[in-house]
Amino acid sequence: MTFWRPGITAKLFLAILTTCIVLLITMHWAVRISFERGFIDYIKRGNEQRLQMLSDSLAEQYAQNGSWQFLRNNDRVIFQILRSFERDNEHEEDRPGGPGRNADRPDMDREMPPHPDGESGHEPGPPGGPPGMPPHGWRTKFWVVDQQSQVLVGPRSPVPEDGTRRAIVVNNQQVGWVIASPIERLTRNTDINFERQQRRTSWLIVGLATLLAAIATFPLARGLLAPVKRLVEGTHKLASGDFTTRVTPGSHDELGRLARDFNQLASTLEKNQQMRRDFMADISHELRTPLAVLRGELEAIQDGVRQFTPESVASLQAEVGTLTKLVDDLHQLSMSDEGALAYQRTPVDVITLLEIAAGAFRERFANRNLTLSLEAPGRATVFGDPDRLMQLFNNLLENSLRYTDGGGRTHIQATIDEGKLVMRFADSAPGVNDEQLKRLFERFYRTEGSRNRASGGSGLGLAICLNIVEAHGGAIHAAHSPFGGVSITVELPLEREKSRDV
Repeated sequence: MTFWRPGITAKLFLAILTTCIVLLITMHWAVRISFERGFIDYIKRGNEQRLQMLSDSLAEQYAQNGSWQFLRNNDRVIFQILRSFERDNEHEEDRPGGPGRNADRPDMDREMPPHPDGESGHEPGPPGGPPGMPPHGWRTKFWVVDQQSQVLVGPRSPVPEDGTRRAIVVNNQQVGWVIASPIERLTRNTDINFERQQRRTSWLIVGLATLLAAIATFPLARGLLAPVKRLVEGTHKLASGDFTTRVTPGSHDELGRLARDFNQLASTLEKNQQMRRDFMADISHELRTPLAVLRGELEAIQDGVRQFTPESVASLQAEVGTLTKLVDDLHQLSMSDEGALAYQRTPVDVITLLEIAAGAFRERFANRNLTLSLEAPGRATVFGDPDRLMQLFNNLLENSLRYTDGGGRTHIQATIDEGKLVMRFADSAPGVNDEQLKRLFERFYRTEGSRNRASGGSGLGLAICLNIVEAHGGAIHAAHSPFGGVSITVELPLEREKSRDV
């Protein structure tokens, strides 16, 4: 059985919608509780006000009659008093500037007061008057009792002990009470119908608000997750090997920064893939040429086209030497990339190493009609590996020797600048353009013209130099030489500025 597994858009949509529904329901119940309590309190205050008015009126009647005899067996007196309250209230509301009719109560307040048995219902008006609704506003049973707590007016049910009481005071003496039953819940049909109507309206509002929340939440969820979907699709393409894929950032928030980082990652992977392809192509090309020469010469000797002479053996050894040099350079480069080259660091005088390297190459430079000159201070101590530094100088001098035209020159200048030893290896023509300068330290890269494979280089020497210099905490870069060729600048921190943590 397959269950529905919502995606991230559906999950976010459901999360936001659920939150909205919970908030709406919570607000609904809070409003309902507040309304019910407030409505009942409103009714209580209205009844208390009417009890006080009734108490005052009965006190006046008692003072005029001297006893409760006017009220015994004459319930219509209560109706007349309550009717007078209503007429006074209507006159007050009809005055210019007075409050509107029923401004202090709901519309269903126009109901009759309790009849003699204390229940609400329709009763005719007082004798001699037109029929109509009795005074409105009473939602509880009430009793009028004398000073001996004998019921004068009210229903037959017992007088509640916890009812609301208002004393009837005449000449500072209590002659009776007006008592109303307590209100704990709505009992009249009109009030209950009003409360139900409000409840239905409230639930209808909750339903409509939920529908609006769903309509607004879905496009919101899709809009928020659109960058995430683009990243997911881009990641799938990237995982499948399509390193040309890119995503549109679209914003400047965290997702936008993530999209830009994704594009940077894709660009790096694309560049690395291209470099790997170029690297494999360069290796195969470098190996193919000497192997083809070896195979051709061996086949020529085997077929008798060439004689097996010391000259043919020397030619074969030269090709084997080329292969050996290429393999050694690849091994050195791989070890330096992995940090596996052994560095035995010690304080070493770089100027002495530079003079030794220049002296070893001076005769070779002279044989090619090249001038090698050195300008350096007396001493410069660097904390490094003398063997690797010597390999660095040999590679740079070998590079100048191979790629400088006869009759030219190579000038080495060493200076001390702000705690660094700066060495410049500048040779004469031929030179290179700006684009070629940027790629001189790439593996197997050779410039066109005189700086090509005909000079016998593998294209790995400068890449190895780069790794050696960086391993010593220095920097190396290429620029145009003032003599018309290439100038390689090497910067190494002096020993007093360099930490000796190995």
